[in-house]
Amino acid sequence: MAARSGLTLHATTVATGGRGLVILGPGGSGKSALALQLMACGAALVADDTTRLEATTEGLLATAAPATRGLIEARGVGILRAPTAPGATVELAVDLGETETERLPPQRTISFLGREVPLILRSNAPHFAAAVWQCLKAGRHA
Repeated sequence: MAARSGLTLHATTVATGGRGLVILGPGGSGKSALALQLMACGAALVADDTTRLEATTEGLLATAAPATRGLIEARGVGILRAPTAPGATVELAVDLGETETERLPPQRTISFLGREVPLILRSNAPHFAAAVWQCLKAGRHA
């Protein structure tokens, strides 16, 4: 895979089947908490707190910094070890810094390194993590 350019994000990333989800938001917004919920559903940790993106011919590749690979913070519990995926192609992003106000929101996107990625905003609904998990696995209907 030939990398063209890179970007380091304050973000947590999980994956399933090579499909990556980048979780964005300010400090304390719940990035690691959402990742832990998704990991309980079967996702693998790619990176906690710092995600490196590279634009490749295959898409956006997300990886972890070597110093934090395989580690995730659980507030009130500590730093936990976790099974990891070495990298994943970014297929979805969640922004925990902005709350969704629409019942059936429009399709949103965010751009990383000139590549558009579907975007979901935070929802306070109890099914949010499960809905994000399903979207990561199978996508969203138009």
